[in-house]
Amino acid sequence: MNAAAIGPIEIVLPVHNEAASIEATLREFYSVASAQGLAVRFLACEDGSTDGTQEILRSLERDLPLVASCAPDRLGYSRAVLQGLRAATAPVVGFIDSDGQCDPADLPRLVEALSGNDVVCGYRDPRADPPVRMLMSAAFGVPFRLLFRVRRTDPSCPYLLIRREALDEVLRGSPGILPQGFWWEFSARVHAAGLRVAEVPVRHRPRAAGTTQVYKPEKVPRIAAVHLIGLLALRRDITRSERHP
Repeated sequence: MNAAAIGPIEIVLPVHNEAASIEATLREFYSVASAQGLAVRFLACEDGSTDGTQEILRSLERDLPLVASCAPDRLGYSRAVLQGLRAATAPVVGFIDSDGQCDPADLPRLVEALSGNDVVCGYRDPRADPPVRMLMSAAFGVPFRLLFRVRRTDPSCPYLLIRREALDEVLRGSPGILPQGFWWEFSARVHAAGLRVAEVPVRHRPRAAGTTQVYKPEKVPRIAAVHLIGLLALRRDITRSERHP
């Protein structure tokens, strides 16, 4: 699928306390995508930042195809993601995280793989996250795959494209059950909906600045407990949706 066939892509990204890097991240992505003939529009879901991120986004709205939705209080990762995905109206919706780890040079390969598929998911090769985060993902992947039988290389990768009608299917039920693990939940819902999925290796870069806003070491035990319980709730919600389409 070429750039002309796919049309404009709305790129959703949640943003929380990324003042040191968000301008460079957005400008690089826009510049590289435009040079590749891809029309992109950013939907930034700002999540109660306290470091000047909101002001930077407001300023960038004057220079970039960007709509910034700024929350006065913290929503949390999954709620911010859902806000952006529900606001998207383009036939093709993309997603990147706002920390500069997604390489815009990979976007054309995701676009190409969308031909004949509903969803194209990146998988990080290799993954440039701290060891504690990768260990947590590996451990969480064991019960996740047992419960949902998802055969994805990297179920939590936040770099993807999805057709609008397929996104509507994914957002059925009660999405947002895993408060910080949205992409695990997304993968389970994509699998349950029977959507056609392609996987593409993507470069995963070190964070452009700062440290992760979610998986700080002191938060890991609580996040793990909440999400293990959440997996069971997610299973019930998907089963209920399958029974009552």
